[in-house]
Amino acid sequence: MATDYPEIDIAPLIDHALLNPTATPEQLENCCQEAERFKFATVCIHPVYVKTAAELLYGKVPKVCTVIGFPTGATTSAAKLYEAQEAVENGATELDVVIHLGGLKTGRTEEMYREIAQISEETGKTIKVILETALLTDAEKQIAAEICMDAGAQFLKTSTGWFGGATVSDVRLLKEVTKGSIGIKASGGIRTIEQAFDLVVAGATRLGTSRGPDLLRQLVEREGDNK
Repeated sequence: MATDYPEIDIAPLIDHALLNPTATPEQLENCCQEAERFKFATVCIHPVYVKTAAELLYGKVPKVCTVIGFPTGATTSAAKLYEAQEAVENGATELDVVIHLGGLKTGRTEEMYREIAQISEETGKTIKVILETALLTDAEKQIAAEICMDAGAQFLKTSTGWFGGATVSDVRLLKEVTKGSIGIKASGGIRTIEQAFDLVVAGATRLGTSRGPDLLRQLVEREGDNK
């Protein structure tokens, strides 16, 4: 029998991701259709598809989320700001911004603060800062989390999924640092409904995954097994 979990409505927590670099317009349309069908929180897509996604989802439940400085975070602050502003003009309401990891690791924390604060202030949209936790020490994760909170971020996001995925231990650490003051998005490598439940129980308030429909299918099967 499957492990018992608190009653959790998973679908509204999911950012339905389509971030494969070979993604096509046809795949985008399918992604948006799935997001609306299952009432996911957002579609999370590359900036090039934001305008089309905003048209496809106009007046519907899912919002449009895009990634900024993805996947390395190693573009300039000016480039990230322009990318963010253009995405908002095209219809994005949530921005997942990758931090400059090299800057964090070499102590250039003021630059990191200014970058996130400026994007937050200039766009006025929901900012989820991608920390790429698999590449950071616990001390670096805490420093980054504190800077992002001070800079006005609404979420901390664990990963791009390119260099490692979300872990329960990282979510717990971020929850401890944030004390519930902002959201936590667990992203990368979420393939089973049990993983999703574990991450939410640990403190995740949003889940980034390309497997949202499959997770819900697993949930239905799991509930059937428990009858």
